Amino acid sequence: MRFDQHTVVLLVRPADAPELPQDALDRLQDAHLAHQAGLVDAGHVIAAGPLLGQDDEQLRGIAVLGVDPTMARELYANDPAVRAGRLAVQVMSWMVPEGNVRFESVPVPRSMLEAASGD
Repeated sequence: MRFDQHTVVLLVRPADAPELPQDALDRLQDAHLAHQAGLVDAGHVIAAGPLLGQDDEQLRGIAVLGVDPTMARELYANDPAVRAGRLAVQVMSWMVPEGNVRFESVPVPRSMLEAASGD
């Protein structure tokens, strides 16, 4: 059997994440979304989004990338939320039977305002 290999990044809220005022958190979230959209535009991220209703509240989001784990770590080291210590990354390879999972190219939000607009 043949397998496809994807790199998965889990975005995790560290226990020691710095507390910030709401306006700073909002700016940081917009910067994070813009960074993520840039990775999509560059063809590195093929799917990404927040996690909701999970058992572990520290898990904040997931991304599937078409690059190797080393490159994924480098790309996310530049994420503003990671640099600020509000998010940390866990990187792994995910093997699925060839053709089992397909991703389509769709637009991603570049800000919270764009995400909330529903367009």
